[in-house]
Amino acid sequence: MDIKAYMQQVGIQARAASAAIAKADSGLKNKALQAIANAIQDSRDSLISANQKDMQRGAKNGLDAALLDRLELTPARIDNMLEGLQQVIALADPVGGMTDLEYRPSGIQVGKMRVPLGVIGIIYESRPNVTIEAASLCLKSGNAAILRGGSEAIESNQALALCLRAGLEAAGLSEHTVQVVETTDRAAVGELITMDDFVDVIIPRGGKSLIERVSREASITVIKHLDGICHVFIDDDADMSKAVNVSINAKTHRYGTCNTMETLLVAQSVAEKVLPELARAFGELNVELRGCAKTKAVLADVKDATDEDWVTEYLAPILAIKVVDDMNAAIKHINLYGSHHTDAIITENYTRAREFLRQVDSSSVVVNASTRFADGFEYGLGAEIGISTDKIHARGPVGLDGLTSQKWIVLGDGHIRN
Repeated sequence: MDIKAYMQQVGIQARAASAAIAKADSGLKNKALQAIANAIQDSRDSLISANQKDMQRGAKNGLDAALLDRLELTPARIDNMLEGLQQVIALADPVGGMTDLEYRPSGIQVGKMRVPLGVIGIIYESRPNVTIEAASLCLKSGNAAILRGGSEAIESNQALALCLRAGLEAAGLSEHTVQVVETTDRAAVGELITMDDFVDVIIPRGGKSLIERVSREASITVIKHLDGICHVFIDDDADMSKAVNVSINAKTHRYGTCNTMETLLVAQSVAEKVLPELARAFGELNVELRGCAKTKAVLADVKDATDEDWVTEYLAPILAIKVVDDMNAAIKHINLYGSHHTDAIITENYTRAREFLRQVDSSSVVVNASTRFADGFEYGLGAEIGISTDKIHARGPVGLDGLTSQKWIVLGDGHIRN
């Protein structure tokens, strides 16, 4: 395959499709989403079968447990795909919405209108469910999409691509509205991230090396996050039952996700009370603990934590623990070592909770709940196209609004400027 020629053709088709989907009304877009859901429901067996081929090849090629977990497409995850589609259907269509309209002294009316970004390129690894999440959000927000999944999920993604095409055609929309790249050649990524004429935004979802490469080489705007170094801080005034339950969930609900806790911070005044109970619970779940000197004074059996542990996204049953003087020390640690993704405080002190919310510089800041909630589905976005730790345009889970922009609109009636 001539990769450059192939990707250029994909780009040309996407640009043409974007003009049509940008002006499609909500009813037509929802019809397409429902038809895609119907196609997935009808194809459950073939989707599982295709995914099993990927899983078997992945195991043979030595994919680690975290990547295999991301790759697996279970009946429950197909159910989640279908539920996500229904949520996106139910969401208000942001396209065409006008806000901030006000009259100026000249008599003109000035405001903003929400519009699609155009063509969005998404590059992702392992998770086949991203194919449907990305497609549904791009479609509902009036964007065309070029999806380049990882080679480890090629069978699953091509099976899902058949469902996407069937749904789009059933609604009378171009099959090129959402295109799943058919080649596993890494050169396709290099082409996609430099196709300025056809692609408006690139969103990478995957490991740090992928995102660093895309950020370094792309000539197109990138919405991204590099790491998910998430923290839970147990405050002096924490409810210890909540602290234990939230900490266990934040770390062990799933190890291979970007919103999993990687560092636990504990106020010194409660360390002797809560750390032994946490150590027992984590020990039962075979989580390796690495602690600072103050942690080891309470838990003698934990391994020594190094400076490298504070900046490591394990994606594995390993947890770094640091005992800190107080909330201010916790905030300082989070802002210094964290990745600005998701950080939580466990406290019954309303004033401290408010200060934590205000001072922690992350895309999601949580009070008395697990970091695992930092997810578009859980936030009511229906699905997410990724998490952004950037501070311009979109931040946190990126849903429909994050896939649109705003343009200024001016309403007049023959007005001229004097």
